[in-house]
Amino acid sequence: MLKTSFLAIHWPSIAQHISDCTHRRFVCTQQQAVGGGCINQACLISDGEQRFFVKLNQAALLPMFVSEAAGLQAMAATQTLDVPQVICYGMAKNHTYLVLSAFETGNNSRAAMRVFGQQLAMMHRHTQSQFGWSQNNTLGITPQINTLCDVWLDFWREQRLRFQLDLARQNGYGGQLQQQGQKLLADLDKFFVSYQPVASLLHGDLWAGNFAITSQGAPVLFDPATYYGDRETDMAMTELFGGFSADFYQAYQQTWPMDAGYQQRKPLYNLYHLLNHLNLFGGAYLGQSLRLIDRLANSCSFHLT
Repeated sequence: MLKTSFLAIHWPSIAQHISDCTHRRFVCTQQQAVGGGCINQACLISDGEQRFFVKLNQAALLPMFVSEAAGLQAMAATQTLDVPQVICYGMAKNHTYLVLSAFETGNNSRAAMRVFGQQLAMMHRHTQSQFGWSQNNTLGITPQINTLCDVWLDFWREQRLRFQLDLARQNGYGGQLQQQGQKLLADLDKFFVSYQPVASLLHGDLWAGNFAITSQGAPVLFDPATYYGDRETDMAMTELFGGFSADFYQAYQQTWPMDAGYQQRKPLYNLYHLLNHLNLFGGAYLGQSLRLIDRLANSCSFHLT
């Protein structure tokens, strides 16, 4: 995470870029630090009339913001869910930045969560013929490879689970994790005996910290790791850390029912995120990852109908 004083940020450069893109003069007179997760530094900036949300990080991480902006724009193009408008991104001396429209948050009412479930299902209805995306991006700061692939099983095995396992090996997690992980990779086809997903547009990192309800009661998504894949991966992550209500799931199910085998594949999809947490944050996630792999290995004999 970038840790620097706001005084070190060259705000005039960012303000000029905002002015150029909005065709309205903006001078940054106020900066207020806000939570930006564990990866970026974030703030709200204002000139007393206009207000923007800005994410900041090291100069080398500009590609992360470029792909994040592309993900937001791809979701916005579906005209299903609200996302922050991408204003601009770029470099200001030694820092990279992403400027987004700001919004006021409200309460997660039952009605709003029902709308959220409906709209997410509608976004997932936007599909293409191949799995992956037009560019690589990041999950946190971990590279996420999105090479287009015709077969979902191959994509998930190679570009998601094997990639994370290889990265874990490089980070010093060998032994049992690698032995059990490689065995699971060899058995993945058993989770897809009678299930062939379509390639849906995904948020890609859909935990409770990456959505909000605005003061107008509209669901809004942000911080994506977008690609086209099995919609079950988005839904599985909503259950990994919690924070999504029964109204959300009921509305999603009514709009586009889930396949009967989702509950068996859910831990397989969440393994990707646990391995990523292991690679990002360290050994606290090793035991949980091993237990989940063991659970998946023991369930490989089931048959989905």
